[in-house]
Amino acid sequence: MTLDQFRHVADRMLDPFVSLSTKLGVTPDAISALAFVVAAAAGGAYYLAGDAALWYFGGAVLVALNGWLDILDGAVAREMGTDSKAGDLLDHVLDRYADIVIVAGLAAGLDRYGLGLAAVTGVLMTSYLGTQSQAVGLDRVYGGMLGRADRLALIGIVTGVAAFVDVAVSGFGLVGWLLVVFAVVGHVTALQRFWGAWRALS
Repeated sequence: MTLDQFRHVADRMLDPFVSLSTKLGVTPDAISALAFVVAAAAGGAYYLAGDAALWYFGGAVLVALNGWLDILDGAVAREMGTDSKAGDLLDHVLDRYADIVIVAGLAAGLDRYGLGLAAVTGVLMTSYLGTQSQAVGLDRVYGGMLGRADRLALIGIVTGVAAFVDVAVSGFGLVGWLLVVFAVVGHVTALQRFWGAWRALS
């Protein structure tokens, strides 16, 4: 399961926004920075949702916007001919911090910090193995069970539903189970990527 394979479809949908961004002179780095600010706002909304579930809906909207901006910055860089290693580095650093604040906000809102730690390490290791493969001479890896696009989609859908539906199974609500998925499947995905890279290098 990975939505990253449909990135080319999203790129085509972005064409009007890419054109508008270039006309306005908005740089890819500025879009990356804005994406992080939006992610931080989503994390804040998820923290507040611990007291008022409707905040989950606001967080879901912000996560969707973060994902959109995350695709837009690269598309604008290619259109402007300014894509660079420095820009790629900035984008990845801000993406990782975005992942941290979003997952931390979800965990803090539920007061489940241990589960949050397991979830965020799964998320970070998945992303790390994707780029580390490139660092050792292979292609960047987007595959596995749960890539970043999949995570953002799941967060948006689950928290959007959680804003209006309150169910619990085995002591976990929808958002709690979402963190469980990230904790388990995130590490499985990281190991999938590691194994694929190991086999390619052996």
